[in-house]
Amino acid sequence: MFSQADADYAVGFIEDLRHTKGKWHGVRFELLDWQRGPVSDIFGTLKPDGYRQYNTAYLEVPKKNGKSELGAAIALLMTCGDGEQAAEVYGCASDRAQASIVFDVAVDMVEQCPALKKRIRPVLSQKRLVYLPTRSFYQVCSAEAYSKHGLNVHSCIFDELHAQPSRDLFDVMTKGSGDARTQPLFFVITTAGDDPDRKSIGWEIHKKAADILTGAKIDPTWYVAIYGIDPDENRIYRGRQWETIEHLTAEKKQQEQWRNSKVWAKVNPSIGVTFGAEKVQEMYQSALGSEADERTFRWLRLNEWTKYGAAKWLGLNVWDASSCSVLNPEKLLGRPCFGGLDLSSKTDITAFVLFFPANNGNRAAVLPTFWIPEDSIAERFAKDKVPYPQWVKQGFIQTTPGNVIDQAFIRSEICRLKDQFDIREVGFDPWNANQLALDLTDDGLTMVEVRQGFKTMSPAMRELEKLLVGKELEHGGNPVLRWMFGNLAVKKDENDNIRPVKDKSTERIDGIVALINALARASLQEAAKPSKYETEGIVSV
Repeated sequence: MFSQADADYAVGFIEDLRHTKGKWHGVRFELLDWQRGPVSDIFGTLKPDGYRQYNTAYLEVPKKNGKSELGAAIALLMTCGDGEQAAEVYGCASDRAQASIVFDVAVDMVEQCPALKKRIRPVLSQKRLVYLPTRSFYQVCSAEAYSKHGLNVHSCIFDELHAQPSRDLFDVMTKGSGDARTQPLFFVITTAGDDPDRKSIGWEIHKKAADILTGAKIDPTWYVAIYGIDPDENRIYRGRQWETIEHLTAEKKQQEQWRNSKVWAKVNPSIGVTFGAEKVQEMYQSALGSEADERTFRWLRLNEWTKYGAAKWLGLNVWDASSCSVLNPEKLLGRPCFGGLDLSSKTDITAFVLFFPANNGNRAAVLPTFWIPEDSIAERFAKDKVPYPQWVKQGFIQTTPGNVIDQAFIRSEICRLKDQFDIREVGFDPWNANQLALDLTDDGLTMVEVRQGFKTMSPAMRELEKLLVGKELEHGGNPVLRWMFGNLAVKKDENDNIRPVKDKSTERIDGIVALINALARASLQEAAKPSKYETEGIVSV
């Protein structure tokens, strides 16, 4: 049965709150249609005993549609407005920082609501809001599942389920943890994920939700609303409804879905409110001709569960167009530069790349050096089907004595380059290179670790992209570096950060990784430079 009074109460509680971000800060939280429907249904649909029918709500929407604000409002409603004594409400995500996003929104909402502010005691050091009248609390969870057994959960706000590294936390928080409560609510609000193997907990729950929505499965305790495209099933999801595109080939179905601006509007229920249609159009234009950007558009803007894992970045035509002449190392003498080191395992290629920032009218330049064990060349040639012997003969790759990488030899070669060029810093991947880095520090080089995650690599890769697209990087057409660039793929996170990965396990990208390491240090040094106003003062004219 449906209780309009209970539905109106939940809607009214949320709409007494205020938005927290940007131009919306302080504006009354007037639920959009796609938000109002689920809130009314979830809280208004009751069992014959008068308690809520739905104990699991699954909402899947693309980014920037107001997901965090809704999650925060539901958390406050379950903590302060559900009439539950000593309610325990938890915010969960792939890590504590992600779960804190929704919590921080809730904190700001409380600050803007006098009625809640005088009844809630924030314990921000513990990421906890305590509602004093009922001794209830809302708290952010860490990601360790082993520490969550024994919780008496009234509600769990599960943000970005697709990013969960395993099923452990989801199972601990949802399987039996709310049995002592009369009407617990597990509220999952997420975007789609990138899962090539279709084995993640995010995909499993998405598939169950989609089956319930389309009638393939029946579970009266689940409420499902999905916005997104599913080319495999030939579906466009529009909340509680879906539609199919008939009479097209599989390829044309996919093109019809992701290229069609009418589809964009169908799967982005907040378009025109929280963001403009022109933003989607701009992202679409960027996606044309770029596999990586197309993947991101389909994943984050159209909410498609992708299978890429990684995608090609820039085409070789972009690389080739940036440099049209042989690079003369003598012309780089005296110019400040930054080194990047990617030390290989025992038998692979080691790369050391010098990056020379643009200065005095000179374009930015790259000078790579590669080493491979002399006795492993034939084996590598047979395995990789790459012309290593030819590149060695032409001088593009140097050999080190023996059948494994000789770090002492590489140390001496880098020192030779140090004496020749003005190397300010060397960025290096700490994996397997700590001893060599210590030795090179003793030799007078400034060695700086460059972690290989999204946070560090993405800004440097964006700078490399800017240089290449603008044809501002002189690389001299080095064939080894070109080959490695052609092997480069990128992996993206949900925030559109990127990091380099190999397209195939047999391919090498060591030189490009070394270049990115060098760019990471060069970019930071450039950003740290004082402005002319700091060094010269303000001049009036």
